[in-house]
Amino acid sequence: MEENNRILDEKDFDQLFIKRKSVRAYDGRPIPSAVKDALIAATMRAPTAGNMMLYSILEVEDPGIKARLAETCDHQPFIATAPLVLVYLADYARMTAFFKASNVQAILGSETAAMAWPRESDLLLAASDAIIAAQTTAIAAQALGLGSCYIGDIMEHWETHRDLLGLPRYAFPVAMLCIGYPTEQQRQRPQPSRLPETVILHKNRYALPSPELLATLHTGPGEAKNAGQSLYRRKFDTDYAREMRRSVKAMLDAWWRKDPD
Repeated sequence: MEENNRILDEKDFDQLFIKRKSVRAYDGRPIPSAVKDALIAATMRAPTAGNMMLYSILEVEDPGIKARLAETCDHQPFIATAPLVLVYLADYARMTAFFKASNVQAILGSETAAMAWPRESDLLLAASDAIIAAQTTAIAAQALGLGSCYIGDIMEHWETHRDLLGLPRYAFPVAMLCIGYPTEQQRQRPQPSRLPETVILHKNRYALPSPELLATLHTGPGEAKNAGQSLYRRKFDTDYAREMRRSVKAMLDAWWRKDPD
């Protein structure tokens, strides 16, 4: 890129993308309304499938709900004190209601033809929209001097979160972001390492790493000798992992059922 065509200098680029890390401790400063408005304005311009915006965002302000989420989302106390908590929903409830309000039934050709109900592809598309929106918020927060942390545990305890957040059918929480100004300790905390690019970036066709290379992945200071066994125990063979599997299946069962609303 020519020098005079640069919009973002290397320092800004590094700060936004290369140096980002999750922030789980905040210095207590409230986020000004103008900053919050800028975050949402950036998010609203996130890429979205067919410009349909198949997502919704819940801003959780109620301290009681935050405290409850701090427990249901794998017992993480910092959620309760985060200045800004946003839950991102894969949302087909609004689109389904829009179709009904538009009397789609009138164009289906017969009184017995049923309006199509959201299926697997619709959920994946809506989940993609929601995650893209969340990541746009995360980068916008970074640009504005804020720190953020994703909470995937919002997908656990489906029935509890459904009732706590008043979620209708076809609205499922796929991500949550906690946002605030990082403490100095968080600013100075080293970044965690990432997997090497050679196992992430593929050219033209997928290529699974060799067994020898696989054996070296996810190793680092403090890791057990067998990193694969350690990671399995910490991330897959856990109560929260089993709860997430149960919870997502329960949500899917509710999403797929064919009885009318």
